[in-house]
Amino acid sequence: STQCNQRTIKETGLATVCQEARCPNAGECWSGGTATVMIMGDTCTRGCRFCSVATSRSPPPPDAEEPRKVAEAVTRWGVDYIVLTMVDRDDLADQGAAHVAATVRQLKQRQPDLKVETLIGDFQGKLDLVEEVLNSGMDVFAHNVETVERLQSTVRDRRAGYTQSLNVLRHAKQARPDVVTKSSIMLGLGETDEEIHQTLRDLRDVGVEMVTFGQYLQPTKRHMKVTRFVTPEEFDQWRAAGEALGLHVASGPMVRSSYRAGDFYKSIYKDRMTKGAAAAQGMEVATQPVL
Repeated sequence: STQCNQRTIKETGLATVCQEARCPNAGECWSGGTATVMIMGDTCTRGCRFCSVATSRSPPPPDAEEPRKVAEAVTRWGVDYIVLTMVDRDDLADQGAAHVAATVRQLKQRQPDLKVETLIGDFQGKLDLVEEVLNSGMDVFAHNVETVERLQSTVRDRRAGYTQSLNVLRHAKQARPDVVTKSSIMLGLGETDEEIHQTLRDLRDVGVEMVTFGQYLQPTKRHMKVTRFVTPEEFDQWRAAGEALGLHVASGPMVRSSYRAGDFYKSIYKDRMTKGAAAAQGMEVATQPVL
């Protein structure tokens, strides 16, 4: 239950992005068998203008015991899908890649059937570090472009970038073609429809299979203001636009990048199995995104 999970989080001292980033969907995701844990502390080295996570140039060092603690806690929760997300750690030589990989391995050792999604930073575009995470045995590689190309420098920390993020996602798919790749876009930051369409095309072209759309909400007065509130009908239209490009899409005002992640993984996996069986029989099958 949600209350049981919250109790375990307090006991173990873990940080969940559900709490740190004030996500509105924690109860729904946890009750559906999906949880999201933020590793390497609750303080990020970057200062993106949309994000409520604390920032510092030199956060405390990661807890070397955290991979074990996370694995033990997740085993107690009894979930079948875990999203591991991370604060950016530009202060570390490897940006924290080894710590992420160690956490995945600990999770898989305890629960081989557990599906693990890593929602990670860009590792400053260092692709060998991306590969370190890919080689850990994780199942879904998520990295968020956050917004359209024009607004990157306004919305994200100067060390992040559109091309850098696309390169990370492209490399993930090239290095491990079997892995599911995923990204997320916030709306309500001043983007135009054509820019959103272009972002969808760019993500598809680097092999991304799943995209989430959500409404940007200003976490505090210090953060960027909301340009506009996008209607539920528009979110439906963006889901249709993404599906027309062959993407699996979750789209709605309260959708966040980890929203119902386990359900989407099952949907994509089922779609792959259907296509594989059809290909073996020489048939063509249209993609049927679920949700």
